[in-house]
Amino acid sequence: MDLRESLRKQNEIVLSLFKHVIATTTAGKPSNRLFSPALMNVILSFIAAKSPGDIEEKILSLLQASSTDELNTVSSKIVTTVLADSTPSGGPTIAAANGFWSEKSVPVDPSFKDIIENSYKAAFNLVDFRNKVHEVVEEVNSWVEKETKGLITDLIPKNFASPATDLIFANALFFNGRWDQEFDPSLTKDSDFHRLDGTTVRVPFMSGYSLGYDLLVYEGFKVLNLPYRGGRGDYYRRRFSMQIYLPDENDGLHAMLERLASCRGFLSGEGDIPGHSAYIGELKVPRFKFEFGFEATEALEGLGLELPGDVIIHKSCIEVDEVGSKAAAAAAEISIGFCMPPKEKYDFVADHPFLFLVKEDFSGLVLFLGQVTDPSMH
Repeated sequence: MDLRESLRKQNEIVLSLFKHVIATTTAGKPSNRLFSPALMNVILSFIAAKSPGDIEEKILSLLQASSTDELNTVSSKIVTTVLADSTPSGGPTIAAANGFWSEKSVPVDPSFKDIIENSYKAAFNLVDFRNKVHEVVEEVNSWVEKETKGLITDLIPKNFASPATDLIFANALFFNGRWDQEFDPSLTKDSDFHRLDGTTVRVPFMSGYSLGYDLLVYEGFKVLNLPYRGGRGDYYRRRFSMQIYLPDENDGLHAMLERLASCRGFLSGEGDIPGHSAYIGELKVPRFKFEFGFEATEALEGLGLELPGDVIIHKSCIEVDEVGSKAAAAAAEISIGFCMPPKEKYDFVADHPFLFLVKEDFSGLVLFLGQVTDPSMH
């Protein structure tokens, strides 16, 4: 199995899923959004492993996988290799973990238990949902809080599990990376950010020098690549970076997302949208910090995947400043182009809504994907 090829296929649903996340969670006006494609795909792989039949086939089709064995192997490599802590090599601090809580009165097939412990590297816990469901939920939430260094709390609301619950599968991700080239705090100045409704808000903008940053220019939008320190290769050849997708128009976020979601292979560098590398003139990126939680089941229905008896909860947060970025996410499943040489300089002034993602470049794994429509909102 080729990990990069498998992740390339899984990436095909990432932008489409984000579209449905926005559509199912936007009450009134657009807002900041964030989720972890890496965690969501592991959750879907787990559901496929436990649901032989129609649901399994739909997930295999959605993730373009040949078998649940392939999905299990990819999930294992994500936890053990791609998201292994890179602090020792001078890279980002990363922690990724899976956990499984099963009703003790319901027999678990030994082969399935083996998959949980060996493929998903999940801590296996037998618990009493029937009589102590609230205590179990507290245990899961405490586990998530610990694994995300305190950034994600109360993942599962009290009423989301009941004495009829048979299992909870949860995963958590923590990421803390320093920019390869940090922004000078003395250059940070307040400036106007143009929101989608035409209003503006004053927020702190970081300014940087163009050396050390990569810029790709496409028709209608630009992509800034900000590498993390130690992210240019380690023992596993990993390279971590944040990419910011900035539409040319102040109100161009929706149209850009629609276009990217319909372009096969774009996140893997294989899309047919022509672009070219360029030098950076003025560089301004807002500081931002926010958290976002949602129920993912409805968004997945938009991709044709209905999960009767299953609820998927997702919660995430991110903080981006002059030094780097810190992000965390957790999820729980509860079961009832070619580039021409640069010729011009382009400004990259992110003073209007944009997309961003954090990814590992060698494997293509997308850790976080989000949008910023108002950096002043926490």
